[in-house]
Amino acid sequence: MLLKMAFRNIFRQKRRTIFTAITMIMGFAFAAFTIGWADGTYNNIINMFTKGWLGHIQIHYKDYLDKPSLYKAIDNYPQIERKILKLKDIQSCTPRVFSVGLASLKDKTSGVQIIGIDPKKEDKTTSFHKKIIKGNYFKTNLKNQVLIGKGLATILKAKIGDKIVLVSQGADGSIANDFFTVVGIISTDNDSFDRSSFYLRLKDAQEFLVLDGRVHEIAITVNKLKNVRKIAAKISNIIDNKNLSVAPWQEFAKEFYRAMKADKGGMWISLCVIILVVAVGVLNTVLMAVLERFREYGVLKALGTRPKDIILLVLYETNILAFFCVIIGTLIGLAVNYYLSIHGFHLSQTFTYGGMSFSEMRTEINLRSFTIPAITIFLTASFVGLFPALKAAKTEPSKTLRFH
Repeated sequence: MLLKMAFRNIFRQKRRTIFTAITMIMGFAFAAFTIGWADGTYNNIINMFTKGWLGHIQIHYKDYLDKPSLYKAIDNYPQIERKILKLKDIQSCTPRVFSVGLASLKDKTSGVQIIGIDPKKEDKTTSFHKKIIKGNYFKTNLKNQVLIGKGLATILKAKIGDKIVLVSQGADGSIANDFFTVVGIISTDNDSFDRSSFYLRLKDAQEFLVLDGRVHEIAITVNKLKNVRKIAAKISNIIDNKNLSVAPWQEFAKEFYRAMKADKGGMWISLCVIILVVAVGVLNTVLMAVLERFREYGVLKALGTRPKDIILLVLYETNILAFFCVIIGTLIGLAVNYYLSIHGFHLSQTFTYGGMSFSEMRTEINLRSFTIPAITIFLTASFVGLFPALKAAKTEPSKTLRFH
């Protein structure tokens, strides 16, 4: 009976009901869009930041990240790779070698970061060939090839085909030096990195630095970014080597992770503002409806209706309206988020974040984009409707029927 009465009461003042419904629907749809846009944007930035070079997970010698050293290298990395690739969650992995040195071309000299990569594995993991702006990727039939950052090419005034002298220290204590032919120039959109990057083929780097087949890092990409911590734990278990550290991107890119968490706080502030707007709209409408119907509540009380039933009646009205608004809001939010997840929206001006350039943003369709607004709408409707409901329940029949 109470449900029937509540349902009928909703449509007694159609104009007011429509106004309240619009407030709830727009609030829900905007909240769903805000969460979907925030999640899509952050996940896109995180994926580009990590998959573009760092990887989602990294393996190093236990304290290599704190105190990098040529001597802190990983032995038997092919065996470790085979174990990793057996996991269904793994997309790809690639080994790397790092060191520092001096590069000279004619009368120009500059400090460089030597990076040894496996061309095929690196390209599969980070699409490395897409970063080449001049020249070509490594050629299989040539030895001692090098790809250099565009900033370093400017400093050394290097062109494709030039031979650069590289001097460094070998792992056996010897002075490492050799000529390397420039086959390509790289741009990563990170100017400071491009001013020093000096990419060699993994075998050439290992031979040059006398590493005897060892590497300093294994970068791994996964299929689902949200599972990265669990996958890192799985990898650590199957490797079972106390001398090696397996870290997800949240650990080896701590500053970036903190920046992402701080930025996400803005989303919750926006959501609170939306909740406040919806709450004020609902409170105003429900309060007006209750005040106008005081005589009815007086009659109900005179007929023996219990106060709790009157409270339930008012709450039913707000929640039935909220239910229909959530359904309509879900359809609108789903349509908007779906469209923008495919087409995105282009920015009027490209911006740079973490050394990466972004010209468009995309939303993401996920469960929380709709569950959080839905729960918020129902809780807001119940909480806001409680005050008018209590006021209606305290109606005194004698006074109400006399003066209304």
